[in-house]
Amino acid sequence: MQVLKPIQHTRGEMTRRAILEAAEQVFANVGFDAARLEDVALAVGIRRPSIVYHFANKQELYDAVELDIFESMHRAASESMLHAAGHLDRFLALLDGWLDYLVQRPTAARIILRLVADATPRGENPTQFSFSALRDMEKVISEGVASGEFRAVSPIFLINSVASSSLFYVCNGKQLGPDFNYDPSDMALLGGFRTLLHDTARAAVSKTR
Repeated sequence: MQVLKPIQHTRGEMTRRAILEAAEQVFANVGFDAARLEDVALAVGIRRPSIVYHFANKQELYDAVELDIFESMHRAASESMLHAAGHLDRFLALLDGWLDYLVQRPTAARIILRLVADATPRGENPTQFSFSALRDMEKVISEGVASGEFRAVSPIFLINSVASSSLFYVCNGKQLGPDFNYDPSDMALLGGFRTLLHDTARAAVSKTR
């Protein structure tokens, strides 16, 4: 009987992962332009040249962070939709996958919001990494429309009007003043927001309005 050995991560791989995690926090806090490799190195507990060994410059590091965010977001959505049966269930499961992912990774939510406000990091290719989210939404909605279950509605409209609310729910927890602060991961609040999200999503694609 073959005994499977546990995966061994090299020191270099562990350092690279630590750099990515620290960089995500820095980019989320101050944005691309203000972020410095020195700040990332300080957060990891290494020197700046150690970062350059893994990532040639700030742009390359940022690209790696953004790629990881959207690849992970796609996996979360795919897992959420895995057992969804009908078109509406798949649409709601997609939204749930994104919501739960962002609640668990609020730094990703803040970076995505920064991307919406400032396209500088992406230059001439704004959807270089986020195309996977656009594709996931387009596939779910186009299949629902083709089946006759959904009314004809633009996937882009749904991203802007329905899915984007999850970004604000996660990011606004401490941005509305002391009287309105909340914890996005609080189960009661999250459940209430999810219900509203589902109600909005159903209304957005319903053919009977």
